[in-house]
Amino acid sequence: MVKEDNSNVLDLFLKIGLDEKTAKNTLANNKVTINLTAVIHEAAVTDSCDRAVGNLLYTVATKFPANALNHRPTLLQYIVSTKIKTPAQLEAAFAFLSATASENLKVHDFEEACGVGVEVSKDDIERAVNEVFEEKKTNILEQRYRTNIGELFAHVRKKLPWADPKVVKEVIDLELYKLLGERTAADNEKPVKKKKEKPAKTEDKAKSVEETPPPKQSEEELNPYLIFPSPEENYKVHTEVYFSDRPVLRACNSKELLEKHLEVTGGKVRTRFPPEPNGYLHIGHAKAMFVDFGLAKERGGGCYLRFDDTNPEAEKKEYIDHIKEIVGWMGWEPFKITYTSDYFQDLYELAVELIRRGHAYVDHQTPDEVKEYREKKMNSPWRDRPIEESLRLFDEMKRGMIDEGKATLRMKQDMQNDNVNMYDLIAYRIKFTPHPHAGDKWCIYPSYDYAHCIVDSLENITHSLCTLEFETRRASYYWLLDALSLYQAFVWEYSRLNVSNTVMSKRKLNRLVTDKWVDGWDDPRLMTLAGLRRRGVTSTAINAFVRGIGITRSDCSMIQLSRLEYHIREELNKTAARTLVVLNPLKVVITNHEAGLVMDLDAKKWPEAPADDASSFYKVPFSRVVYIDRTDFRLKDSKDYYGLAPGKSVLLRYAYPIKCTDVILADDKETVLEIRAEYDPSKTIKPKGVLHWVAEPSPGVDPLKVEVRLFDRLFRSENPAELDEWLGDLNPESKVVIQNAYAVPSVRTAALGDRFQFERLGYFAVDKDSTSEKLVFNRTVTLRDSYAKGGK
Repeated sequence: MVKEDNSNVLDLFLKIGLDEKTAKNTLANNKVTINLTAVIHEAAVTDSCDRAVGNLLYTVATKFPANALNHRPTLLQYIVSTKIKTPAQLEAAFAFLSATASENLKVHDFEEACGVGVEVSKDDIERAVNEVFEEKKTNILEQRYRTNIGELFAHVRKKLPWADPKVVKEVIDLELYKLLGERTAADNEKPVKKKKEKPAKTEDKAKSVEETPPPKQSEEELNPYLIFPSPEENYKVHTEVYFSDRPVLRACNSKELLEKHLEVTGGKVRTRFPPEPNGYLHIGHAKAMFVDFGLAKERGGGCYLRFDDTNPEAEKKEYIDHIKEIVGWMGWEPFKITYTSDYFQDLYELAVELIRRGHAYVDHQTPDEVKEYREKKMNSPWRDRPIEESLRLFDEMKRGMIDEGKATLRMKQDMQNDNVNMYDLIAYRIKFTPHPHAGDKWCIYPSYDYAHCIVDSLENITHSLCTLEFETRRASYYWLLDALSLYQAFVWEYSRLNVSNTVMSKRKLNRLVTDKWVDGWDDPRLMTLAGLRRRGVTSTAINAFVRGIGITRSDCSMIQLSRLEYHIREELNKTAARTLVVLNPLKVVITNHEAGLVMDLDAKKWPEAPADDASSFYKVPFSRVVYIDRTDFRLKDSKDYYGLAPGKSVLLRYAYPIKCTDVILADDKETVLEIRAEYDPSKTIKPKGVLHWVAEPSPGVDPLKVEVRLFDRLFRSENPAELDEWLGDLNPESKVVIQNAYAVPSVRTAALGDRFQFERLGYFAVDKDSTSEKLVFNRTVTLRDSYAKGGK
């Protein structure tokens, strides 16, 4: 398609209610674009339609069973007329049509299977919920708010499969509240572990088996925000700032300041997530978001997304756009999006006031002189210049009358303090650089140390939360707010997140990207959130990982990458459909299989797929020529080997046992070119080994070719950041590309972001480099930790 056509198609997708991001991602996949365009025209909604209808149409375009395309127009009419209006109904329709295939549609059976015409009222839902609560009342009263809501939901769904899930959730929540009342402190406490008892004696064994321990509360269920005080408590002293020449400053708000603050906020929590727009966010920022956005959400408040854009030379619109988008992907919604530059005028006026109060001065020392004087704890020669002189010079700085580097505004703090962050920190410096957000109005820009605390106060932040390396700046933070008589937020620091086998400093990440050691900020080997997403990691897995670590002030210890991988596997094991892909194909000719005969066999999408649920299965062709992975064949067998070998049998997953009868070797007499085998159609043989495989979909036609990228740890060392030659520690095997893997036909419809478990291989996600000609898959994580117990 030409660019103009793309624009028209994008407009078409937006008209059916797709958000712009989804619409643009769809355009990147030619197959889905063609399908969705056809579906929109078939449904006759080219002008517009309800967003709920549009979402169902999108699902039809991506998941409609290929063997029943003749029935697609009929299904679309049911959707447009809202006879089918929920995802559950649509999934049931897919299952029914897949089973019907190209045969005549039995309308009555179809409508019955999809719940057409079934209206579930709120009264019906309330009755069903009440019945479930009556059945489970004893357990609910015992578990209280630790009750598994998902199980309750499933029981209601079983009674009313076509009920609106949102209403079901609302009714369940309401009934829980009516039964249990308000949450208590005990509801949020971690259950006390019982001491492990000694093994029961022989006569007590039967009894001990029956006694099951209470369910263990998962780390995800804990409330990590209980440690933070309420906004009303922010009159208490929680920080003391010591000086060399004056009394201790006990940081707290006056009654008047606090009352004014609470009047503005309504007593609600206000936090802020303040990234610098000078790079892509990484997994450490995921923890910061969890703390900042999570606290505000848990307390019913709001979190600002504030861009700390005080350095006009480092900021890029690319980074701002990325941060906005990735915050939403992580599941967080900002209370308001602001920029430090929004407050440049306020900051300037307060700087003038700081000078007037005798707490700031214009300085002319060079950076080297500032460093030398700080090391010697000496005052600047300009520290005690008259207030009027500093006011005049600061005005000249603002008007561009002083050259860059010739003057700064410094805070008059305490040069003899034991805390280096009280050594007259710079508040303003001159930079003749236009600001990407504020334009060319300013040629003086505030420092982080000056702007951060003041903007916290201007935005009425209740909790200013940051990582432990900022702890020593707490004194400067409160000194400045006290000097200006401004409201003070509650400041608290937590340990930063360090993950093994990677680097997370923006400087090092930028080096990796700009010097092309990796393929951009979203390279799947990086711990950037964009890279993790492209690799196939979900935001919920990342948040579960962060929640599991907790919000503590413990030392910045290294968190093993395997801990993150655990959470990724936990989620993908439940959500990623299974499929068959062979990475290194080795041809197997089944000599006793009829030439030209292709059998369609059922394969499970899920391990526990119920036999009567057609949507839990997909079709795989079984023909005379199949392919197994080359690593699953040996010329010499052994007792501990479960793969295929001459004279040995294995079971092809979801198919039949096969026995190797002959091996075709290359001229070197070592390289295996082809295997000959016979299959057992009666399945009387019960081999121990089970192999994944892919067959020719029709005689002489190769299986679907896909590209598979196998990603591993980016660095060989656990902590490469501490190495002088850290680039020399890069893992040369961190990315292995397999150009021509074979996949089963059902994989062909996979769209960007779809995730699968390739059986026996790991979890994989469709990459943005996929085209209509060839799909590209990224390995998200292996099936198990290959590094555990000295694996690698």
